[in-house]
Amino acid sequence: MSDLRLPRELCQLFADGGKGRRLPVELPPGDVVWPDPGYTGHGEASRPAFWMSDEPISAAAWSLMREWHPHSGLWPLLLDESAQPWGVGQIIPDDPRQIEHFTAEGFMTEVWQEWVAQMPQDALEELEPYGAICPGPAAPGVLKADPEAVADWLAGELAAKEMPLGLVAAGRSADALTIMGWQGALHHNEWMVPMAAVVRSWEDRFGARVVGVGFNTLDLSVAAPPVDAEHALQVAAEHWTFCPDNVVQGPGDLQRYAEQIIGAHAWSFWWD
Repeated sequence: MSDLRLPRELCQLFADGGKGRRLPVELPPGDVVWPDPGYTGHGEASRPAFWMSDEPISAAAWSLMREWHPHSGLWPLLLDESAQPWGVGQIIPDDPRQIEHFTAEGFMTEVWQEWVAQMPQDALEELEPYGAICPGPAAPGVLKADPEAVADWLAGELAAKEMPLGLVAAGRSADALTIMGWQGALHHNEWMVPMAAVVRSWEDRFGARVVGVGFNTLDLSVAAPPVDAEHALQVAAEHWTFCPDNVVQGPGDLQRYAEQIIGAHAWSFWWD
């Protein structure tokens, strides 16, 4: 298959102008997405945050973009635009280099302490068996499949919802959240950079990949999920600090939530 240089609009996504990067095929109709200065409060952006297709794409098209990520520098996402944050520029891009200043452990500990301090004593039951004591990040999982293959599988599941393609100039999937300026967890954590650090850690420990994002949703593929109750409980504790709504407005406590993620190759999050 012959390859093509990046079109001019995609070159805008890179600080170096996209030098040397290429794609395997021509892209479908679409355009770059700029942050709205009125939303960011930071003035006019120096470059667009990401590119988005005009129409939904197939799972095969997503997988091809994912396969070519090492050559293009563009991480593909399936974008849920039901609440349409993208077209109106409700995004606040950040420098991915800031992610290096945060850790999953630090984020988990801080959130646990802050939330526990505000919770009534009887509400701590939802955090059993840990209660007020943060257990820290879970041990890494064992790969059950190739992470990229699992990402392709999840893309197939999500593509059935007829979602457009997003392309973000990111070296890894977790960084795409910061670079594109996703604000999906705004009601839980005002700054997305520390949350991207958590997702980076999940990439390393559980073979996770960011596949789909929405106004207040996030879909990750998981190649090394927890496979026993104890490990799943530790992962559930991480999920609670990352997205309390998943637990509180879902099963209601860590132990029942943990049962749901044993062996699960997809983690889906939503923030109220």
